[in-house]
Amino acid sequence: MVKIRLRRVGAKKAPFYRVVVADSRYPRDGRFIEEIGTYNPMTDPSEIKIDADSAKKWLANGAQPTDTVRVLLKKSGIIEG
Repeated sequence: MVKIRLRRVGAKKAPFYRVVVADSRYPRDGRFIEEIGTYNPMTDPSEIKIDADSAKKWLANGAQPTDTVRVLLKKSGIIEG
C-alpha cells in the first residue's frame, strides 16, 4: 500500500520532517517514491509547505495519508475536514 507520511530528517531534539509518498513496507526514513513537502514543528506557528497538485494526484491514485499527515493536509486546505 502506498502511504503519504512524514520522514524525519532533523537533528536530535530538533525535528524537521519531509512529507513523502512511500510504500508502507519501507522503513520510516528509508526509500520513498516522491517528496511532496516539508513540515517544521519547531517554528511558531509551525511551518507547513506541501505541493497541493502532487498531494491531490497521489490521493486520487489511492495513496493513504497517515493520521498526522491528514491533519497537515487539512490545515493546508488540500483536503476538507
